[in-house]
Amino acid sequence: MTARLLVFTRTTGFRHESIPEATAAVREWGGEHGFTVDATEDPAALEGGLGRYGAVLFLSTSGEVLTDRGRTALRDYVEAGGGFVGVHSAACTEYEWPYYGELLGARFADHPAYQPGRLRVEDGSHQATRELPRLWEFTDEWYNFRTNPRAAARVLACADEDSYEGGTMGADHPLVWCRNQGAGRVFYTALGHAAEAYRDPAFRTHLLGGITWCRQSAGPG
Repeated sequence: MTARLLVFTRTTGFRHESIPEATAAVREWGGEHGFTVDATEDPAALEGGLGRYGAVLFLSTSGEVLTDRGRTALRDYVEAGGGFVGVHSAACTEYEWPYYGELLGARFADHPAYQPGRLRVEDGSHQATRELPRLWEFTDEWYNFRTNPRAAARVLACADEDSYEGGTMGADHPLVWCRNQGAGRVFYTALGHAAEAYRDPAFRTHLLGGITWCRQSAGPG
């Protein structure tokens, strides 16, 4: 397992105020669990040398954030066995790059107001969900997606649309999933809008589990 993680937080669209606290939380986990965290908003950092990272984390990125060289490097990295983690508005990123939509599994459509709701943990065997309650009460933006990722992903948790206002996907509304892309691993969670999430013990365990799972991929090359 490569003991290095690249956290990318560039935004060219909406920018979440939670990014500094979220980045600090990931750095804290690195110190506790033995991996180094490099955090950047420089797109040049993704243009090469990704093979030294166990995973690349797009942490509430938005808009078009990569150069053409960066797109090629990220695709080659994942296809060769690298890990990719997407958090929250990572699904609102790189709309102009078709491969990114395939990589992530679904693209953001819209969201209702930030409000309390409930997730149903569908697969409790994954590192990101094994310590969560089967019905998880949380507060977030409850993203709706343009398509359902289920056909191409292993769904880990779904939104219970009866528990909040503004869901548009019905009874099958994935919010957390993982998938394989080439030889690599991809994990995505729609949660993580507010800074409070990164202080929440259940969410911290959830996201760290997703990161750990991606870092356990075979590794590029």
